[in-house]
Amino acid sequence: MTKLTCFKAYDIRGKLGTELNEDIAYKVGRAYGQIYQPKTIVVGCDIRLSSEDLKQATIRGLNDAGVDVLDLGMTGTEEVYFGAFHLDVQGGIEITASHNPMDYNGMKLVRENARPISADTGLKDIQALAENNEFAEVTSKGTTKKYNILPEFVDHLMSYIDPAKIRPMKLVVNSGNGAAGHVIDAIEIKFKELNIPVEFIKIHHEADGNFPNGIPNPILIENRASTRDAVIKHSADMGVAWDGDFDRCFLFDEKGQFIEGYYIVGLLAQAFLLKQAGEKIVHDPRLVWNTFDVVEQYQGTAIQSKSGHAFIKDVMREHNAAYGGEMSAHHYFRDFAYCDSGMIPWLLTIAVLSETGKSLSSLVEEMIAKFPCSGEINFKVADTQATIQKIFDHYANQNPVIDYTDGVSLDFGAWRFNVRASNTEPLLRLNIESRADQNAMPMQNYVDELSRIILG
Repeated sequence: MTKLTCFKAYDIRGKLGTELNEDIAYKVGRAYGQIYQPKTIVVGCDIRLSSEDLKQATIRGLNDAGVDVLDLGMTGTEEVYFGAFHLDVQGGIEITASHNPMDYNGMKLVRENARPISADTGLKDIQALAENNEFAEVTSKGTTKKYNILPEFVDHLMSYIDPAKIRPMKLVVNSGNGAAGHVIDAIEIKFKELNIPVEFIKIHHEADGNFPNGIPNPILIENRASTRDAVIKHSADMGVAWDGDFDRCFLFDEKGQFIEGYYIVGLLAQAFLLKQAGEKIVHDPRLVWNTFDVVEQYQGTAIQSKSGHAFIKDVMREHNAAYGGEMSAHHYFRDFAYCDSGMIPWLLTIAVLSETGKSLSSLVEEMIAKFPCSGEINFKVADTQATIQKIFDHYANQNPVIDYTDGVSLDFGAWRFNVRASNTEPLLRLNIESRADQNAMPMQNYVDELSRIILG
């Protein structure tokens, strides 16, 4: 039996050749088919140079397990999610390494209605069967047909906005040479048909698995300059940049300033509550005050969930929440089968800009001024749990309000922080926020104080 190291908590990811290759992809497809026995599933892949071959190997495995496949071609992850809940199929697989280095690839797997398959909901079973390599023979093999999901996907995206209400604006869109470009082109055509007055300025637009402008990962500061510069050069109203499989989008205001994902959660909560007061909004525990403030202001209900897509989706389903957002730029939508999307957020944002008549910077600067935050700071420590205990002990005599939803959150009234161990690396992740109206200290003071405790 060969141990497979590419199976992670939420998906499959590994170094090409050694950890993930066509033989392993075939076994994953075969195991998926044997365990879930779907009649038909959708399969797509990103633009990485290895993705098409890995996709074909996965499809061979599925076909050999008796599963029919609709091959969606080159797609973002959310096009596979969409196919899995929109079409008469029982699951989906996207071949993608998203923002990982060039020599990596991976797979994201879902069941019927795009329900996630992660370590505690079936991924370990797929791993065990793929490792044992003892597959049942099937009487008849499955078939494969090509299917173009793009027109239906774009029609679905348009349902989140009212075309008549969108005011004239100019958007910089940066696909990072990943998979987002073909969707933007289709949306642009649809906007023209509907006379929506939005001009798209496209940079790094062509899908190119060589990534001539670097791996598309706008969360890295060094990857933001091209979007910022284009926004300033073209006097655009907003900039949007995506990662490789475009399930995350990152927004820049009209001054070219990158907006922390935390404040986008508030902005999208506002978008849903403008449409329908009283909706439930799910958020993660790392930074919360701005979300509380927006949700209360627009008559909604805020519900806290542990970070991570499997937890957020479960909590959203349980409460029938319209929207769920994480500060890591993952945004989830009830009408999108509770899946995350990198296309819906920017569409909702242009709707809010149109509805309020405000610029993106003014909308966000109000939030930032009220609730400044540190952004996520990562510390490499020898023992994450011992370090969390040390922090806890330091502040215990200040009687903070304590929350254990995810790691530890301590709330002192004028400021609060959340500290948690990374699921994947020996890192401690720290987030701090404060209330400007309660005489909080400058944010840097809190950052310095906690850094001394953690590293001291």
